[in-house]
Amino acid sequence: MATRWGIAGAGKISHDFTNALATLPNTEHQAVGVAARDLTRAQKFAQLHNIEKSYGSYQELAKDSNVEIVYVGVQNPQHLEVAKLMLENGKHVLCEKPLTLNVKQSTELINFAKEKGLFLMEAIWSRCFPLYERVKKEIQSGTIGDVKQVIAAFGFRMPDLQRLSNKAQGGGTIVDLGVYTIQLAQFIYDGEHPLSIKAAGFLNNDGVDQSMSATMLYSNNRTATIMSHALIDLPNEAYIIGTKGTIKIPQFWCPVKVELPSGTIEDPLPTAPLQFNFINSAGLRFEAMEARECIKAGLKESPKVSHAESLRIAEIEGELRRQLGVVYPQD
Repeated sequence: MATRWGIAGAGKISHDFTNALATLPNTEHQAVGVAARDLTRAQKFAQLHNIEKSYGSYQELAKDSNVEIVYVGVQNPQHLEVAKLMLENGKHVLCEKPLTLNVKQSTELINFAKEKGLFLMEAIWSRCFPLYERVKKEIQSGTIGDVKQVIAAFGFRMPDLQRLSNKAQGGGTIVDLGVYTIQLAQFIYDGEHPLSIKAAGFLNNDGVDQSMSATMLYSNNRTATIMSHALIDLPNEAYIIGTKGTIKIPQFWCPVKVELPSGTIEDPLPTAPLQFNFINSAGLRFEAMEARECIKAGLKESPKVSHAESLRIAEIEGELRRQLGVVYPQD
């Protein structure tokens, strides 16, 4: 039986996720309902994606008995409220990153999901790309020796993009772009809590970070150097450097290619019915596949993005924001 998806939010990322769903067999994944605060937007979204039901409120979507799991693609400050609403009404949840705006909220949401006995996953899609597992196997094989350094940079020149520049929308590069650099370091270093974090960056007039550069120290003389930026285009690639060699990951947040010491491996993505807004968005299919497999197995969290991992990433984001002086009303 197909996993029946509800889509909360009719913006660009929800479009890309729903379009990515359409690359999967409809015997396994079906989008059956969409909700937005504006009914007209939901109706247009439903027509575009051939979705049967459209709603002008998230409450109506939460009450739809045909919906099994909801993809939460609303703005960052609404993640906690909308995800809790879905869980309250018996829906599993795949919530777009950041899970919430801080550790306190994420803890609240995770505990609520556990109380309801439902699946909850932060949609850090990077973790679900097949090439991530290939990278981990390469490291475990010893071909690059002991990993001592991770370098990841993620930034685009978009200083006026509202979701990045507006505090009321949970803006800032740390939670929007920096999360990908953080999760990569945590993935390579097996979720270990950094021994220390030293960060710097510049804030805009609204008090959110336009840039972040940080060094994170781990045990056994291991280091991660991460950067995020909204004023310039960064290289947007990652390096995993060991005592015997290096792995390079172009487009590390959604990789379709990895450069190993033994050569380059490529894993192209399928085409979708519609155009995407963002690069490699067909790869959003992998997080949908992960959610389905976890639910079928009776799991309440994903091994790829566990609750503990989401909390650890939220802790690191919070410390980076603290050092830069970014404070949200929700803090």
